[in-house]
Amino acid sequence: MTFHRLALSDRQVMQAVTLHSGRRNCNYTFANLVGWKFLFGTEVCVLENAVVLRYTFDGRQAYMVCTAEGLSQELVEDLLHDSNGDLTLIGLEDSQVAQLSMPDTCFSISAEPLRNQYDYIYRRTDLATLHGRHLDAKRNHINRFHAEHPDFQYRPLTPGLFDECRRLTEIWQEEKNQSGNGNKNETIDAEHRVMENIFSNWDVLGMTGGSIMVDGRMVAFTYGSAVTTDTFDVCVEKADRHINGSFAIINQQFAEHLPGQYVYINREEDMGILGLRKAKLSYHPEILLTYNVVHITQNDRG
Repeated sequence: MTFHRLALSDRQVMQAVTLHSGRRNCNYTFANLVGWKFLFGTEVCVLENAVVLRYTFDGRQAYMVCTAEGLSQELVEDLLHDSNGDLTLIGLEDSQVAQLSMPDTCFSISAEPLRNQYDYIYRRTDLATLHGRHLDAKRNHINRFHAEHPDFQYRPLTPGLFDECRRLTEIWQEEKNQSGNGNKNETIDAEHRVMENIFSNWDVLGMTGGSIMVDGRMVAFTYGSAVTTDTFDVCVEKADRHINGSFAIINQQFAEHLPGQYVYINREEDMGILGLRKAKLSYHPEILLTYNVVHITQNDRG
């Protein structure tokens, strides 16, 4: 098993596996992997039917594996060898953990759920139409926005709007700081670096985004890319909190303008932020994709 530092040139060979894997985990989105590689030192090994990622997690070496098939005993043994017998796997769904726990395996495992990293996955049509009484409040936000800004425009996000994105991001962060909910400086710096990395490689990464304009000024934007052929991953969403309904309208409009091939939209994790968790749950996800961190050691075969 040979790893190399993740590069833009890996996109085609990696997505030949990930896009068709059925794994809707946002951590397999190529843009996310490239954007954050500076922080995690991400390396990759592409096998015939699997993408194996090696990186730093909580100060230790860890792995993620994207494959449509199950994690074979042979693959786990190869990973154990690469990790010197102390293997940490991140992002395993419950079904994958259950498979690894079968009694005929030759290794021992311990699993811990990572609730703060569960992905919120919605049907695109639910977010676009907001049908149903359970989404009455969301429709009310949308209707109020339409009433207050009848001439608003939805515009696809293109490089010509990136400066507006930067301006709005600064406003968004200032508002968070004033409310006492600001991130640590290192997190803010990392997020800015990721965004600039994405902007610099927009076309190469295959990004798609949208924006809301009011009186010629951007009040919300979002962007992301495919994680599978039927699932779109929303990587970033920012809006001016002073504009009522700005988050609701970019969410709804972006879902409405996405190509119909995307049945699902992955809006990623809540990071343990209670307000964000409440907001994501209020849209009633179709799937709450569970993740686990799994530690594996080799059994003594005698």
